[in-house]
Amino acid sequence: MAEGAKKVMIVEDDRFLSFLLKSRLEKDGFLVEQMFDGEEAIQRLKQMVPDLIILDLIMPKVTGFEVLKAISVTPQLVKVPVVIVSNLAQDSDIEKARELGAKEYYVKVKVSIDDLVGRIKTLVATP
Repeated sequence: MAEGAKKVMIVEDDRFLSFLLKSRLEKDGFLVEQMFDGEEAIQRLKQMVPDLIILDLIMPKVTGFEVLKAISVTPQLVKVPVVIVSNLAQDSDIEKARELGAKEYYVKVKVSIDDLVGRIKTLVATP
């Protein structure tokens, strides 16, 4: 992996989507770690600070909302951009995620991988 590669954590229980995102991001030079539930993500975030987090909201054990809450009270993680990719499309869910610090919110059925990766590139390039 390239020196200084940006680190992206994918927190997504849909393994197909997670691996699809991982392979695409790695192809674009990102260093990617995958977590398949919120509990695993919270534990890993105690050990590393990624440059960006892609987070699903509906997951086993610990929800994405709970992960967002944990991030929001952890000083070294507060400035890490979080991009939500979820099946939840209700305005109330989107608003709640934004209130908890999510930078972007995408509904899975409405977003293309290319658009998502393009936005991730922009977010990690912005100081």
